[in-house]
Amino acid sequence: MNTTSQSTQRRLRYHQHAYHFVFASLQYTQESLGRPRDLGPEDEDAHISGEELLEGIRRLAIEQFGLMTNCVFDRWGIQSTADFGRIVFELVERGEMRKTDRDQLSDFVGAYDFEDAFERDYQIDTNCAFHS
Repeated sequence: MNTTSQSTQRRLRYHQHAYHFVFASLQYTQESLGRPRDLGPEDEDAHISGEELLEGIRRLAIEQFGLMTNCVFDRWGIQSTADFGRIVFELVERGEMRKTDRDQLSDFVGAYDFEDAFERDYQIDTNCAFHS
């Protein structure tokens, strides 16, 4: 690892996997909504709102981590939807993501409760169950 990567690593507020997960969630959300991948700075058609991204994060987390989602997020330092907003705005600040003038950190605050979204409301998908 070079010096630049090490200094970037030290400045990360959250675990590096959290940043990768946000990028994966953005792509997942764009695909789920039938939006094109980002084609350039002026491409509004690819834009995903904070609310849409948080729903994509919720759905992808359930698919990937199931009932372990809260444990994974806790390990990454993520306690609420506001943390995902902070990650997004950190990435915007570093030039790795873009936002519109309408996007605000407050879009990510209190969108859903993790315990409700990932534990209480969790439903096991039995569609792929093995049949004898």
